[in-house]
Amino acid sequence: MKKLFKSIIVFTMVAFLLIPVLSLPAQAQIGMNYAGNFGLQAANETDPRDMAVEIVKYLMTFLGIIAVVVILLGGFKWMTAAGNEDKVAEAKQLIIAGVIGLIIVLAAFAIVQFVVTITSDALNGNIG
Repeated sequence: MKKLFKSIIVFTMVAFLLIPVLSLPAQAQIGMNYAGNFGLQAANETDPRDMAVEIVKYLMTFLGIIAVVVILLGGFKWMTAAGNEDKVAEAKQLIIAGVIGLIIVLAAFAIVQFVVTITSDALNGNIG
């Protein structure tokens, strides 16, 4: 059961990391100008690329919260272990997994910020 749960978490994190990378070629063709050619201009004039970036940021925040909860759960298990070495070892593994997950989420967030900044500058002609 634990391996299944860990596999699901790892798959979800990898999927959230790959979605922005795989959508980069499509970002150049999606925008309000492209939608405007078909008469699909939105009332709030929000660029779909900006909305996608905001969604990715919220998902990264959610994953960061999950990593912090895993760390807190590991700390709680350690405090309630009452000297049982098996429970302490399990708690240490939870804390280490939470810290690794948090590092991955923070790195992914930094990569997303970098890619978004570079692509938006390139699309707006602010290269250099």
